[in-house]
Amino acid sequence: MPKHLLGIQQLSKDELYMFVNNAQSFVEVSERDIKKVPALRGKTIINMFLEPSTRTRTSFELAGKRLSADVVNISASGSSLVKGESLLDMGRTIQAMAPDILVVRNKATGTPHFFAEHLKNVSVVNAGDGMNEHPTQALLDLLSLQQRFANRKHGIEHLRIAIVGDIRHSRVARSNIWAHKLLGNEIILVGPPTLVPREMAEPSCFGEGTVKLVSNLAEGVEGADVVMCLRMQMERMQDHFVPSLEEYSNEFFVSEELLAKYAPTAVVMHPGPVNRGVEVESSLIDGERSLVEQQVTNGVAVRMAVLFALATGITLKAE
Repeated sequence: MPKHLLGIQQLSKDELYMFVNNAQSFVEVSERDIKKVPALRGKTIINMFLEPSTRTRTSFELAGKRLSADVVNISASGSSLVKGESLLDMGRTIQAMAPDILVVRNKATGTPHFFAEHLKNVSVVNAGDGMNEHPTQALLDLLSLQQRFANRKHGIEHLRIAIVGDIRHSRVARSNIWAHKLLGNEIILVGPPTLVPREMAEPSCFGEGTVKLVSNLAEGVEGADVVMCLRMQMERMQDHFVPSLEEYSNEFFVSEELLAKYAPTAVVMHPGPVNRGVEVESSLIDGERSLVEQQVTNGVAVRMAVLFALATGITLKAE
């Protein structure tokens, strides 16, 4: 059992499945009238979100509370960072209060790794660091796929995965690439060359032959089992990576018509928030092939599984 969850890159295939299968065991808790179990009673979880978040922050808070842990939330504006305190000093102050788990999101890449290196008495969970990784998002994506493909002979392995959009700035894409590499899936990154850097296909990035880069949308999604659409992260684009959202959408808009022609059996995913009508057609997001709502629901179960595993070291067996 790993002490921390810093990224999918650090996990083995067995550990990846362990987290996903454990999460399936927690799905039922959120379906009860009383959505709480005493699994982490007496444990303390601190959610340090130094970057805006709705889905991830809320689901981590719900996950901790549904496990009966004591949960404390810290934001950038409410922390001593605004008074000039260093990140290390703030981390040491938090550790001195004896929490069990520190969940960290920050726009600076490597923040969770920094805490894991310097804080020896607390487990650290990466809730998204810069443009590096977002491991729990990849885990909830895999759980959603596992549920959809439960009757498929190879389960969530031997799939063709098309990831479309702003891959350059996407930690979701990076965590999913590492995850699907472990599973032996075919990974196609689709988007304009400015948003799908050539170095992502280099062996030094994800390994030999891991990903294929495609700049034509129809070619990229053809025959896909999964089409994962990504948000255009305009807040991270200091340079002009696309002329305009309109021109991006003209070339890379994922529509019902497109998938009916090139990937008729594909499921559609999106980590949210969705720019409807820019990245993907609303009818796809709301339709039968969409896993978007299921992804949000599974986010709580996955984060319950991660918190439970790191706090107790216990591995559950899904029914």
